[in-house]
Amino acid sequence: MKKENIPNALTFIRIVFIPIFILILMFGKSYAWHVVAAIVFAVASITDYLDGYLARKWQVVSNFGKFADPMADKLLVMSAFIMMIELKMVSGWIATVIICRELAVTGLRLLLVETGGVVLPAAMPGKIKTFSQMFAIIFLLLHWNLLGQLTLYVALIFTIYSGYEYFKGSAYLFKDTFR
Repeated sequence: MKKENIPNALTFIRIVFIPIFILILMFGKSYAWHVVAAIVFAVASITDYLDGYLARKWQVVSNFGKFADPMADKLLVMSAFIMMIELKMVSGWIATVIICRELAVTGLRLLLVETGGVVLPAAMPGKIKTFSQMFAIIFLLLHWNLLGQLTLYVALIFTIYSGYEYFKGSAYLFKDTFR
């Protein structure tokens, strides 16, 4: 495999891990299976960091990567939160806020590209949001409840704040909406 394809392969691996992660949580109800799910989620999360790092280092950008990398991240995190509602590890309202923000910012990014070709890069609050969401999921799956809940609320705060920042910076798109 050419090194240029490695970031895309890592993204593809992350996508493949999503149904595996879901199946583990669907059928593995014991603590041991939650640990396995945490490991699968952690490995998938590491591929998120690694594919971005390698793509920047090697300066390789592809249409697949531009589409699939952010989509894989969102699908992984949203799947985890939905499954964790069922397992009563995460409150439904928190997962709803997080999922709605993810969908809204994804829509905003599409609108920015469509209206002016602007690509909205991830800002630091968004990176902290992603990092804290992933760690909250891992901690909660490991049943480190206090640390998991604290990290989850940090993730919630950065989810709301980063979403606000993205929309505030793009408010010009909606200036004629209610006139």
